[in-house]
Amino acid sequence: MDSISSGIPGLDSVLHGGFARGRMYLVRGEPGAGKSLLGAHFLEAGLEAGESVVYMHGEESKTNVLLNAEQVSIDISDAHFLDLGPETEFFTEDQSYDLVEPGDVQSERFTEDIMQAIEEHDPSRILIDPITQLKYIETDQYQYRKRLLSLMRYLRDRETTVVGTLTTRSDDSGNWPEDAESLSDGLLDLTNGTTGRRFEVKKHRGLGHESGSHGLEIRAQGLEVYPRIVPQQRTTPFDPSVLSSGNDNLDALLGGGIREGSVTFISGPSGVGKTTTGTQFLHGVANQGNPALGFLFEESTDQFSYRAENLGTPVGDLVEHGLLELHEIEPLVRSPEEFAQLVLDAVERQRPDVVLIDGIAGYKMSIRGDDMQLVRRLHTLTRTLKQRGISVIITDEVGRVTGVESPTSAGASYLADNVVFLSYVQQAGGMERMIGVLKKRLGDFDNQFHRFTIEDAQGLQLHGPFETAPDITRGIFDE
Repeated sequence: MDSISSGIPGLDSVLHGGFARGRMYLVRGEPGAGKSLLGAHFLEAGLEAGESVVYMHGEESKTNVLLNAEQVSIDISDAHFLDLGPETEFFTEDQSYDLVEPGDVQSERFTEDIMQAIEEHDPSRILIDPITQLKYIETDQYQYRKRLLSLMRYLRDRETTVVGTLTTRSDDSGNWPEDAESLSDGLLDLTNGTTGRRFEVKKHRGLGHESGSHGLEIRAQGLEVYPRIVPQQRTTPFDPSVLSSGNDNLDALLGGGIREGSVTFISGPSGVGKTTTGTQFLHGVANQGNPALGFLFEESTDQFSYRAENLGTPVGDLVEHGLLELHEIEPLVRSPEEFAQLVLDAVERQRPDVVLIDGIAGYKMSIRGDDMQLVRRLHTLTRTLKQRGISVIITDEVGRVTGVESPTSAGASYLADNVVFLSYVQQAGGMERMIGVLKKRLGDFDNQFHRFTIEDAQGLQLHGPFETAPDITRGIFDE
C-alpha cells in the first residue's frame, strides 16, 4: 500500500511510513493538544511535494490559521482554504446562520461548497478542522453517518487523503463524531496530562503501526513525535572483555573492571561520591582512546568539567578531541522517549564503549511517573544499549545517609550486572566513606568494604579494607 509523509518524521516512523494514500484519518484530543498543528504539518508536506491541498476550517479564520502555523515555522500559505464557519455579519447584522442550519437546503449548499472546492483544486490532501462542522447540517445521527460515509467514498475514489480533527472532552458521551471514529481508517490520540504530552495510534488500517504511548512535544518547529524504544535482537556478539576505570584500586575492587555490554549501578546517599566514581570511569575509558558519552541530569556540563578538573580527572581535552561527549539534560522539558532518542542518536554518532547516566532521580522526573514506569523505561534503554555492546553506568541516590535498605532507589537492581555501593559509616564518633561491590554478575570481585576518600587533584582514593567489618544495614561497625 502506498504511503505519504505526515510531515513529522517521528509520526511517519510510528505509522510505518506515513499515512496510507486515499484514506481518512481522525486526530482526537482536548483543546491545545496539537491537533491543528499535526494537520498543518500534513498539508505542508503535501505542498513541499508539489501537491494541491485544501484546508477546510470552521472555528478559526484563515488569517488566524496562517498566523498560528507561522508561529511554529509551518508555511501553508499556498494551500487552498474553504471557510465552513459563519461570517461576522451573522453576529453584527443578526442574520440566521443558514449555511449550517439543519435542513435539506442548507445541507445541499454545504455539500456544493465542498464539492466545488474539490473539483476546482483537485487536492491530494484535505484537512477538515474540525470534522464536527459536518454534523451541523444534519438533523440526526443517521443522516450524519450517511453523509460522512458518502464523502469518504467520494474522496477515496479520487485517491484523496483526508485528516479530520476532533476535540474531545472528559464529559463527552454519545456524540455523533463517534461515527467518524469507527468509519476512519486511522485513529490518532493526542493527550496532555500529568505525564506530559503523549501520542498514541489506536488503529491504522493497511499499514499497521507501533503500538503503545509515544512522546510528543510542541517546539519552535512545530510538533515533534518521539517513538517509544523497543529493544531489538542483539546486534553485536557477546564480548567478555573488561573495561578499566583507569583507577587500579577501583578496578581491583571490581575484579579487574566492568564487562563490556554490562549495566553498572553506582548507589549511595547524596554527596558521597557517586558522580565522582562515574566520572572516573568516563575519564578512564576515554583516556585510553575509547569513545564515551555522559548524560547529566543534576549539573551543567561546565560544572561537571570544572569539578572533574579539580579532582584530577580532566575531561576538557577529551571533549575537544572527540573522545567524550557530554550532554546536559533538563528533565522537565524532555519526554523519556525524547531522551532515549537523544541517547541513541549520540550513540550512532559517537560509537561509545561506555555511557554514563548521572542522576536516576532526574530521569524519573522526566518520566513524571512512579517507580514501575521508571524501571520499565530503564529496562528498555539499558537493554537497547547492552545489545549494542555498550556498557552503561547509572548513578542512583538512596535515601539513607548511613547504611542501606536497598541497593537501588527504585527496585531496579535486577537490571544491574554490577552494583557498586557507596555510603557513610560511623566510627569513633566520626564519619568515613565506604565503598564495596554488592553484585557482579560476571566474574569475581573483592567482597570487602574499603575506606575511600575524595581528594583534590587525585580524585577517588581507595584505601585498605576496614579492619572491623561494618554493619552496612545500619552504617556502623560491629563491636
